[in-house]
Amino acid sequence: MDTESVRDTDRVPHGGESDPSVLDCSANVVPEPPEGVEAVYRDALAAAGRYPDDAYPSFREAAGAYVGCDPEHVVPTAGGLAAIRLAIGLTVDPDDEVLVPFPSFGEYAREVRLQGGDPRFVPHDEVLAVDPSGCALAIVCTPNNPTGELTDPDALAAFAGRCEATGTTLLVDEAFLGFTESASMAVRERENVIVARSLTKLFGLPGLRSGFAVASGPLGETLERARPAWSLGTPAATVGSHCLRDEEFVRETRSRVRRERTRLRDGLVGAGFAVAPSDAPFVLVECAGRDVDAVLERARDAGIALRDARTFRGLDSHVRIAVRDRETTDRVLEVLGDG
Repeated sequence: MDTESVRDTDRVPHGGESDPSVLDCSANVVPEPPEGVEAVYRDALAAAGRYPDDAYPSFREAAGAYVGCDPEHVVPTAGGLAAIRLAIGLTVDPDDEVLVPFPSFGEYAREVRLQGGDPRFVPHDEVLAVDPSGCALAIVCTPNNPTGELTDPDALAAFAGRCEATGTTLLVDEAFLGFTESASMAVRERENVIVARSLTKLFGLPGLRSGFAVASGPLGETLERARPAWSLGTPAATVGSHCLRDEEFVRETRSRVRRERTRLRDGLVGAGFAVAPSDAPFVLVECAGRDVDAVLERARDAGIALRDARTFRGLDSHVRIAVRDRETTDRVLEVLGDG
């Protein structure tokens, strides 16, 4: 990291509610993890008296099968953000320019600045049309957070080709892609592409910190050499492997999220809110003449935490609402749907 840049770079606000009595719709995490997680965790904790196997064969195998890539191209990390930090740390030098989408995940710009790089902000739905010449790195989030749109895979692959021609690395953040049927960019095995994946959202385990990057060729070798030793604790690696293999849980979660997202969106639109189409486990809601603070306070008074989306670059009248289960949808619509 660039020492001077660290001093000038602030932390980024995020969702997440620490009070267990509050219904948390500010963080995009499924309500319950897959079956068997507690037993797997207990067994893994019993084995945590020894250092983990730094090769992580079981985790790599599960992650590779999950996204459809060679397990040797999987780089274990302590969550998706650790994969993003590793990727940016290895590709961005001081004064390098980086294509950063907006509104999108705020940590991209922060990590670029920590390296002394210069974020070049581009509307998230225009990134794939931009000439990446002169940029060390380009970043794409699919589905985008907080807007929820899925990037067209063929257009993304074409952009990756243009990035390769200009010597630009492409970082694709697929933190929410598991909620869709879309194939990972990892299956294309382009040597200028790094894919970042998170187990936080789809498997409901944000506190476990488990994720991975995928990269091939010299870039993948560089990430593997640079990652910290024992980059996943034994519980995180073991539980992560268990979750990645639970195909039934993934299918059921995708179905539930699609159903509840439609119910939530239709109910909010019926109540006069403007709601963007979404392929993600959340919806971006424009308050449409309502005071954002009043909407947040109303929900909070009813025991519901929403995400203040004004913390995302370019948004000034929005909240983001996580899609959870039927009871949560009913509760949110009860509180926000009557005026």
